[in-house]
Amino acid sequence: MEIDAWVWWLIGAVGLGIPLVLTAMPEFGMLSAGAVAGAVVAALGGGVVAQVLVFAAVSVALIAVVRPIAARNSRGRPGLATGIDALKGRQAVVVERVDGSGGRIKLAGEIWSARALDSDTAFEPGQQVDVVEIDGATAVVM
Repeated sequence: MEIDAWVWWLIGAVGLGIPLVLTAMPEFGMLSAGAVAGAVVAALGGGVVAQVLVFAAVSVALIAVVRPIAARNSRGRPGLATGIDALKGRQAVVVERVDGSGGRIKLAGEIWSARALDSDTAFEPGQQVDVVEIDGATAVVM
């Protein structure tokens, strides 16, 4: 019993799908889709050259088009800032004079110890400041 070419292409597509699942590399899925396209050409009676050309064309097209779009979308999502990272860049109100040696601010509804980023700068109560970083339990402001 001879196995038709389209069956071999489907076996190849499944074989390429296995590393896709194991490694989460989407390129294997694109190659698998190319193998399915090759199977379609084989089932329609296309020759071996046509099958290989369709496989290559579909695989390369998918990799060239889909991969950059997926990469761009995955980079575009900002990460969710939590903990002290969520406080960086926020504004606070000075409660007690803040200078290079210390002071107090109201940040995110809580009173924090703070110090000025520039030791020569001082902020008076009521002024708004920006939190540059959190150093231990002290907010560094400017």
